[in-house]
This record gives sequence, C-alpha cells and structure tokens, in this order.
Amino acid sequence: MSAAVQSSSRKSWRLATGFAFAALFCAILLGGVSAWLLGSVAIAGLSATAFTFNFHIAGALIRFFAVGRTAARYGERLAGHKAALADQVARRAELFAAMAAAPAVRQAGWQLGDDSRLADYLDDVEDLDFARLRAGLPALTLACGLAVLIAGSAVLAPLSLLPITFLLLAILFAGNRVARAGAMAWGEARSLRRGGASRLGAAMASGVPLKAEGAWNRECTEALAAFSRADGALLSLRRMQAMFDMIGAAFGPVAGVSVMAAVWHAGRQGTDLLAPMLLAFSWLALGEAMNGASRMLVAVLRRNAARAEIGQWTRAADRSEFAPDNIKPGLLRHGALQRRAPDGRSIGTPISLLLARGQPTVLVGASGSGKTSLLKQIAGWIGDDAFAAGDRILSAGERRALASLVLHDAVVLEDTVRANLFAGDVPDAALWRALEAAEMDGRIRDAGGLDSWVRQDRFSLGEAQRINLARAWLSSRPLVLLDEPTEHLDEAQGERILERLLARFSDRIVVVSTHHASLHGASAIELRP
Repeated sequence: MSAAVQSSSRKSWRLATGFAFAALFCAILLGGVSAWLLGSVAIAGLSATAFTFNFHIAGALIRFFAVGRTAARYGERLAGHKAALADQVARRAELFAAMAAAPAVRQAGWQLGDDSRLADYLDDVEDLDFARLRAGLPALTLACGLAVLIAGSAVLAPLSLLPITFLLLAILFAGNRVARAGAMAWGEARSLRRGGASRLGAAMASGVPLKAEGAWNRECTEALAAFSRADGALLSLRRMQAMFDMIGAAFGPVAGVSVMAAVWHAGRQGTDLLAPMLLAFSWLALGEAMNGASRMLVAVLRRNAARAEIGQWTRAADRSEFAPDNIKPGLLRHGALQRRAPDGRSIGTPISLLLARGQPTVLVGASGSGKTSLLKQIAGWIGDDAFAAGDRILSAGERRALASLVLHDAVVLEDTVRANLFAGDVPDAALWRALEAAEMDGRIRDAGGLDSWVRQDRFSLGEAQRINLARAWLSSRPLVLLDEPTEHLDEAQGERILERLLARFSDRIVVVSTHHASLHGASAIELRP
C-alpha cells in the first residue's frame, strides 16, 4: 500500500471511529434525557413548578440526539466502508501474492483454478477484509460505553454493580461457549459444503456414465446430504446465537432496573431520582447495542476460520525469493538430485546434473517421464533442493528469482499484447524484435499492434506458443528453462525460432525439454518415468 493510500485509510478509520462513538453517545443521551424529561414532568405534576418548567430545551435536546444518532450511524457506515475497501485493495494484493509464493500452492498444482475452491478463498478474504468493520469497531465502542456507565453506576448506585457484574460474567461465559462450539460448527459446515460441492460437481461432469451404471441417484443424494448436514451445523450455530442474544437482550433492562432498585433502596426520592433515572435509561440504550454482540462474535469466528484456512497456503511462504543482481552463475550442479512430482512423490532414481553457461542441456524423454517436473525442480518451484553455483549454494527461492521458466502450455491473458509479453517498461522496439524472433510480428500487426486487446481463443495453439517464446526472448534472467519450446510448431519453424533463442541465450544457462535430442552441441539427459 502506498503511503498516500495508507494515510487516507487511517484517516477514514479515525473518522469512522469518531462517528461510532458519536452514535453511541447520542443513543445513550437520547434515552437518558427522555427518561429525565418524563421523570421531571412526573415530579412536577400539576404543581406551580410545572408552569415554570421549560419543556422546549429538553425537547430540543431529544430531537438533537435523535438526529445526531442517525447522522452518526450513516457517517460511520460511509467512512467505515471507505476505510475497509481502501485496506482491501492492498490486503488482497499482498495476500494473493503470498499465496502464489507459498510452497503449498506450488505443491497443490494451483488449485485456485478450481472455481469452488476459489470461491471459498474469496469468501475468506472478504471475512478478513471486513472483520474490523463488523467486529472490531463495534466491540471498541461497546467496551467504552460499558466503562463509562459502570463508572457512573459506581458513583450513583454502587449496589447496582452486583447484578450488572453478574450478568456481564454470564454473558462472557455464554460468549465463550458460543465461540468454542461455533468455531467447530463453522468448520464442520465449511468442510461439508466443500465436500458436497466437489462430489456434486464430479457427478454433474460424469452424468452419462453414472446413469448408465445406475449410480447417478446415489451420488447426487450423498452430495446433497452433505449440504443438508452443513445446514444442520449452521442451524446449531444460529440457535446458539439466539440463546446468546436472549441473554444480551436482558442486559439493558436488568441493568436499568438494578440502578433504580439500588437508589430506591438507598432511600433517594423526588428530584434525587432524576440523575439515576438518566443513568438507568442510558443502560437501556447501551443494551440495544449489546443485541449485536452475537453478530460481532460470528464475524470473529469467520475471521479466525478464514485466517486459519488461508494460513495453510501462506504460512510456509518462502520469503527468500530474491537474489543479488550480480549473481550470474556459470555452473549449476547437483550430484544426486532426487526427481519429484508436483505432489512431492519421488520419481525414479537420483540423477546427476551439471548445467553450464553457453552449453544447452537437453532433457529427453517420452510424455510422462517427468521432464516438466524436473524443469520446475531446477527452477525451485518443486521441492527445496539446493544447487551449487561456484563457491555458493543457491536455495530454491534464489533460483526462482534467477530463473525464467517457460512452460509449453502457454496462456494468453485477456489483455493487451503489450501486457501479455510480461516485459514491464521495455521499449516498443524491443517488443517488436521479440515478436519478430518468434515470427509473430505479422500476426500482431494484423491484430492491431501492441495495444490491441487479445484473449486465448483468438490464437491457435502454435500462435500462443510463439507469444510464449517471445516472452522468453525478453527475459533477462541468467537461467532459462524452455519446456518443449517447439510444441505446436511445424518442424522448420520450430528449429528457426529455437536457433534464434539459443543464440540470444549464449551467455546464460539454458535447459530445454524435448521428445528427441536434436540440438547440436547440447548435452543430453535421458529421462525415464
């Protein structure tokens, strides 16, 4: 988050907090002054005092506090949502960047591409984004209001603190039980919904064979039963909320009655009851705010569950993905590298790797032999192996910072050609040279140039692959890993483009995966499944 945005967010939060306190202050005084006015009128009765009593001042104050409460609540919502949305922009960018860097994401094969999982994580991010607005700010104002009224009760009606304290302890005890049981219920509901969605999605995708095998009804029934059990878990949470709200709803009236009973027991009458009456009705107004305690509690439960779930992806994020600019290894070697699949499984027997600058290395093998996985392992995207580079050791995170990994399943984003080349502020002339080297310059000119809007379905597989190779051409990293770079290209075109790439990368370490060794002067490593 930039300093300007961060400063604006802090100002918005301070403004929202001020509005929240103003709303609570006006709500308390609205009830208190109303009760004071009623008590004063009752005491004045039909005596001569009634003719000298100025009702207009009290009435004006009541209207003022009523309007102030409404205006402050709207102000709190506007400022609070502005602050939360401002934080949301930076927090989501940081969160998804951390998730993308986390080893759990790499090992899971980018499961965020699954719509149902992505929806869960977006919900989790929203729960994190708005926890401060839904729980933090209301809890702060409620705690401050409690502190003020407890202090007032200690001065005006000390005996009233006994039932008030007892009820507060009961609310805290009930809240603790709801928090524990609610966390379990919420976690169970999340798990059941995810399992049911996964099973139902699999059944929908295999409808014909499941119907042919007579298993369609069973699969759908079991998937929907998971949703039903999830709703049952949430129903139990709602019931706990209702019980908690019942105790919270009793707090205001009990506190108000306790204040009046305490002063009556102390023998105070007449005008001496006006100040305690104001305090008693202030407790009633605060009790109204206490009715939202269960919603604050659920917001905290959801925030904690979201934080734990996202923490599984971000907790082990590798923060060492950096390497000094002056590291340009001439050799990378590993004497006994155990090849691994993306899920961490071992593949075959350990192999010896010696990757030299200026001498391309070719990984040869049939489909399924693990060529792509080995490239990812060299790049540091699978496993935590350390490679020797001269007199230093390069960790997986450092190799990620040094490597340009160009996978064969190229993706064209729905964006401009310029954005799809991933080259930042590279001049247009350099972009056109890269497209020319990949033999895509004519196609891009026909599409409208570098700023034309493109997407995946506008290109053939071969054209998408050539955009991918243009990205590789523009990379300045010292370790270049090309995964089947001639895939989807005819033989002659593939050889021409690959020859240009290797000439450009003559001062770098280059590893190429292919189905057959055809590079002159390259060292070949044959891989078997």
